[in-house]
Amino acid sequence: MTRERSGPVLATLCVAFLMTMLDTTIVTIALPDIQHRLDASLTQALWVVNGYTLVFAALLLTFGRLGDRYTPRTVFLAGLATFTVASAWCGLAQDPVQLIAARGLQGAGAAMLMPQTLTLITTTFPAERRGFAFGVWSGVAGLATVAGPAAGGLLVDTLTWRSVFLLNLPLGLIALAAGHALIPRQAPRRDHASGLDVVGMLLSTGGLFLAVFALLEKEWYAGVLGLVLLAGFALHQRRRQTGSPLVPFELFGRRNFTLMNAVLMAALFATVALLLIYTLYLQSVRDLTPAEAGLILAPPAVATLLISPVMGRLADRVDPRLVFPPGLALFAAGLLLLLAASGDDTDVLWLLPGMLLCGVGAGIVFAPANALALRDVPPALAGAAAGVISTLRQVGTLLGAAVIGAVLRAGSADGYTDAMPAAIWTVVGVLVLTAIVTVRTRPR
Repeated sequence: MTRERSGPVLATLCVAFLMTMLDTTIVTIALPDIQHRLDASLTQALWVVNGYTLVFAALLLTFGRLGDRYTPRTVFLAGLATFTVASAWCGLAQDPVQLIAARGLQGAGAAMLMPQTLTLITTTFPAERRGFAFGVWSGVAGLATVAGPAAGGLLVDTLTWRSVFLLNLPLGLIALAAGHALIPRQAPRRDHASGLDVVGMLLSTGGLFLAVFALLEKEWYAGVLGLVLLAGFALHQRRRQTGSPLVPFELFGRRNFTLMNAVLMAALFATVALLLIYTLYLQSVRDLTPAEAGLILAPPAVATLLISPVMGRLADRVDPRLVFPPGLALFAAGLLLLLAASGDDTDVLWLLPGMLLCGVGAGIVFAPANALALRDVPPALAGAAAGVISTLRQVGTLLGAAVIGAVLRAGSADGYTDAMPAAIWTVVGVLVLTAIVTVRTRPR
């Protein structure tokens, strides 16, 4: 692909990715308005968020692999169309049940398109420009973190909650037209030995759905059943390796792929923990408004947005051992700076250096990890690899919220600030352990 054409293609992929990321951050700010205008219960309002997350996480593996079979372009465009139509349905919903159903369809569309963005970057960008492309892609997540709450608050204040979803219509239609015109066509692969792994799809989707449901709703019986299904899925995949498995085990035989997934999970665990801990601290302890808290939480996302493309350019030019331990260490150091500045009456501006350091550390890690994870994956397995990466990203995110939430609840009897050290040291431990593993395992 020529340099002139690769830029618009990357922009198209990033707009689609941004839409899926925004819809995990922008909707939360609209929940009170949704409750009021649709007369929704608190449980129904929470399921407006959880319904999207559940379906999204459960279907990533399946649609990642379907991209290998039917081409990433086809699945990407189908997912983008589904997401856009579902957004219109969300914006026009007349009651909570309709809105929750539409959010589930949105989650399915997001699961279709997100792995394909990774696959298309891998298969359409030459090696010398792939790192930069992954850097821009990674920076979009930082942009969504900053823009989501701010844009959501502005839209809800000036219009209504419906505008949060209807915003996706022009973006989706533009991205659809651009994707159809710009993304190169590929012939579908028909060389899979045993056709679609339908049993694997059902087991993985059911297992992931129940496991995520357990994390979101604290229904541990669902977690046990989910783990049973996932264990059955693993056994089924072991038998399918000579045919057409949903998850080719040879991916995990590639050191870079396995190690970088661990790095990404740890970094996402830490990012979600940072946002959770300090959103609660700033609003519950320091009595800041959501807008004021958002400004304090903006530096990590802005730093990630700015640094990721730069680090992406360096991804293929430097020894990975020179990238990941320092990045993870900076993230951990930023958290410790934050802890030192988190008193009951200290000036909240003292939090900014720690926030900035966390963002720099995350920016150093995300783009090279994405690029390195997919660098040695053959094109025939790119979709499966992207599905695994996308799924494990969600797992890292959900574990961050679940584990740190549990630590905060367990230690908050004597006050929230008394519970914060245990939560932050838990995250620091995860980051330091991951840094040690990257040094000892030596990515290449």
